[in-house]
Amino acid sequence: MSGLALSAAGANVIMQLSRLPVGRGVVESAVDSGSLYLHPIKRTRTTLGYLMIAMFGTQRERDVMRLEVNRQHQRVVSRPDSAVAYNAFDTDLQLWVAACMYHGLEDVLRTFYAPVASATLDVLYQRSARLATTLQVPASLWPVDRDAFDAYWRASLELIEIDDVTRDYLLGIASLTFLPKPLRLVLGPFHRFVTVGFLPERFRSELALPWGAVRQALFKAVVKAMAVVHRLLPRALREFPFNVSLLDARRRIRLGRPFV
Repeated sequence: MSGLALSAAGANVIMQLSRLPVGRGVVESAVDSGSLYLHPIKRTRTTLGYLMIAMFGTQRERDVMRLEVNRQHQRVVSRPDSAVAYNAFDTDLQLWVAACMYHGLEDVLRTFYAPVASATLDVLYQRSARLATTLQVPASLWPVDRDAFDAYWRASLELIEIDDVTRDYLLGIASLTFLPKPLRLVLGPFHRFVTVGFLPERFRSELALPWGAVRQALFKAVVKAMAVVHRLLPRALREFPFNVSLLDARRRIRLGRPFV
């Protein structure tokens, strides 16, 4: 896992939450301990830990992670008077979230390490099924291969829907409005630019985010420079923070400490 993947994390979260039930479920969630806006460091640690355990953990570690996530997800259910119905145990929505995570990983691989061998992409795709099956999604629901996934992805794009409530939340993620003001002012503009750059056009359009040839050219130059610098770093730094997240998640599981 390359640390460069973190540059696309904001875009990936926005993609996940662009299905209205997922977005509303996160915005309205009563699980304050998992709120990005209230606990950004803890939320990031949990997300990266889940990703690493799902992709590289043992079966026991994935089972423990499932129980930990389920403990919080059982509280993420819409009320009878909610404008949008949602349930965090909905396997269709879980599949969508996992699909976005895989799509983001492949996009990072293609962006920073092109050309990528088809066999490498096949290995990544098959392993990424764990992003879904570590929760409630049966293995049979994960598209059988990358061609099947492309068909699933194209169909799923038609289900994207963002209302005013979720739009404000997602634009806040892009601009890092959950961070203290000094950090937000320094990091926010660049993070928003890179986040929008990693978003497929369908998502930019839904959020009414402007883009164009000039911005696309600048984005390509930025990611190329990032890749050059990244290759010069020692391996431990190239894999940060994912290597640390895996160690932390395994330590918490081993000690029986709450993770989510």
